[in-house]
This record gives sequence, C-alpha cells and structure tokens, in this order.
Amino acid sequence: MLKRFLKNERGLTLIELLAVIVILGIIAAIAIPTIGNIIDNSKKDAHVANAEEIINAARLAKTQDTSGTNSWSLNDLVKGGFLESIPKSPGNKGAYDPDNSTVTFVPAAANASSYYQIKLKASDNGAGYYINTDNKHKITRDDVSLDATK
Repeated sequence: MLKRFLKNERGLTLIELLAVIVILGIIAAIAIPTIGNIIDNSKKDAHVANAEEIINAARLAKTQDTSGTNSWSLNDLVKGGFLESIPKSPGNKGAYDPDNSTVTFVPAAANASSYYQIKLKASDNGAGYYINTDNKHKITRDDVSLDATK
C-alpha cells in the first residue's frame, strides 16, 4: 500500500506554480517600497539627531563665549571642543560641509523668544542643504532633504 501511495506522488502543476509566483510578486510589490520608505525615514531621523547634537554644542559654545559671536561652523565647534568630531551624514550627497554648515543664534525679538537656526550643507559641489531651518519649536523629518536640494 505504501508503494502505491508513493508512486502516485506528483509535483506541482503549472497553474499551481504560476499562482505561487504571482503571490510572491504581489508581496514583493508591496514590501519593496515600504522598506525604501523605512530606510529614508531612518536617514531623516539621523539628520534630525545630528542637527540637535550640533545645536546643543552651539548652546554650550554660546554660554562660554564672551566675544558676542552668534554663529558657528562645524569646524568652529570641533576646534572649540564642543563637538568631538563632525557627525557622519546619512544623506545622498556626501558628508556635511564643515565650513558652510552653520548654527546661528537669533536673539529674542520684541514678541518672540530666541532660537537657533541651523544649516547643514552637503559637501558635494553645487549641492544644497540637508537641513536649512530654524529651531523655534523642533526639527522634524519634513525639514530634511536627503538629496540636499533645498
């Protein structure tokens, strides 16, 4: 009986094989863009974290500065010991430009409080900014351009 059962064993039919391929194709079509969005969001979150770290270094520099300076480049913050090193950029246009990426302290106006403006420029020639915003409230993913086009 067991021999007869094994003899009747058949493989997948062409229809079954095509159905499996179609199902795998649908799953791939849904999953690949989703994974791409997750990667982009994590890169944007890394830019936001870098910007917050740089702003905190500028706040520390502002408290120790007696010359009245209100703007610092990444090089200034590293040379002053406020940053250990220039953070790595997860963007598509290279590292942060150490001389043209700046943090500026904007003093309080009549009806507004003081805040920090940050510009993280890409090092590729002709590239724009990964972040070019003020920190009146909080830097978000919407403030980040991974291709440095702002």
